[in-house]
Amino acid sequence: MILCPNCQHHEIAGALFCSECGAQLVFGESLSTQTIARGEVDTGSFLQNPTNLPPSPPQVTVDALISLYLMESGKVLPLGGRTEFTLGRVTEGQPILPDVDLSSYEAYSQGVSRLHAAIKIVNQRIVVVDLGSSNGTRVNGQKIVPNVDFPINHGDVVALGRLRIQVLLKR
Repeated sequence: MILCPNCQHHEIAGALFCSECGAQLVFGESLSTQTIARGEVDTGSFLQNPTNLPPSPPQVTVDALISLYLMESGKVLPLGGRTEFTLGRVTEGQPILPDVDLSSYEAYSQGVSRLHAAIKIVNQRIVVVDLGSSNGTRVNGQKIVPNVDFPINHGDVVALGRLRIQVLLKR
């Protein structure tokens, strides 16, 4: 167990951030990872919007119902062709890989687990589910319960650890 230096909350070994207050638990050099990007679209125009809330989803070249706007990098990752996508980061020798690899977006240093969360289309609704991650998943600042579907809407901000992603839904 790790004791949070900020709020004294007990965390499981390996946690990078406190699930209660968000304080960083492990300090040191971050690992750099390499990955092959999957269909990302650069949308630097989002950075000119001071609220970081786009009025509507950007135009992408693939037919994607869901797109993920990575708020710090300004990249948009379209998700199409399936009804479920796992989000996480890839490490060497990992037997099960996420559908969306966030390694190139500083996922390790932001507290993203290897298989952190999933976004699913269930009965005409979009839901996110935390897959038992070390640092938790939040929707609009509210921590969600692991392994329970949580509905999300266009414009919602999903935090995987400290990596903030805005969900963009095609209207």
